[in-house]
Amino acid sequence: MAHYFCSYYNGQHNLNRMKKLTFLFLFTIAFFGNAQTKSELLKHYEAYYKAMQQQADMDGVVNALTHLNVISPSKERKDTLAYVYSSTNRYMQALNTIGIDKDDSDSDLAIQVKAVSLKALNQPKRSLEQFEILYKRSPNPYLAYEVADLMIQTGDSNGANTEIDYGLANSTDEMKHAFYERQQPYEVPLKAAFLHLKGLVEYNLDKNNIDEAIASIDAALKIDPNFNLASLSKQALESRKAKPEDAAKPAEPAEPAKAKGKTKGKK
Repeated sequence: MAHYFCSYYNGQHNLNRMKKLTFLFLFTIAFFGNAQTKSELLKHYEAYYKAMQQQADMDGVVNALTHLNVISPSKERKDTLAYVYSSTNRYMQALNTIGIDKDDSDSDLAIQVKAVSLKALNQPKRSLEQFEILYKRSPNPYLAYEVADLMIQTGDSNGANTEIDYGLANSTDEMKHAFYERQQPYEVPLKAAFLHLKGLVEYNLDKNNIDEAIASIDAALKIDPNFNLASLSKQALESRKAKPEDAAKPAEPAEPAKAKGKTKGKK
């Protein structure tokens, strides 16, 4: 009887042991099979991403990056996805991808996407926060223009004046700024763009001295007579001069909220 019990116990023990080993074996196969599948998917979408880039298929690029982020999450990849959304005017999707909060640890690309997207969505205060981070990291006339423009929109004329002075002192003839208030976009020298902002700030700081503001805008038009936005601003100021009751209104860049100027040139 004892012999039978020991044999039965050993048999059950071996059976349980075999079950555990079988389970471990199947789990190992499943684990490595899943890892292999994940690796294969990663390679597939990396190749797909490159192909979509070569074909300039932005929807395909978005699709590839989205799958890559699901398979292997990456902050750099997420920033790139947000940039693709922003560069194709899908600003809300860009912000949904990386958020809108101010974060000094963000990459330059992420901050640029937040700044541009928030500006395009008519959120000047939030956009200014992002542009100021970029400006502190890499001061240059291009960013100084964006900061000054947004400061005017948010009512900080004195702060804008400081950035305008910096921009005028450091802009070169090769630097350009693009405007989009017309159906056909156009570019003007960055220095002319700063002089236009200077005229707006001068008016906001002293609405009784419209002539000084107009003189600055005339200086911008002297650099580029085809500067359409400056011409519009000059007409508005001359109209306020003719109608003193309108003079109390602050002057702002006359561009549509979703068609702000973009700076181009050598940085």
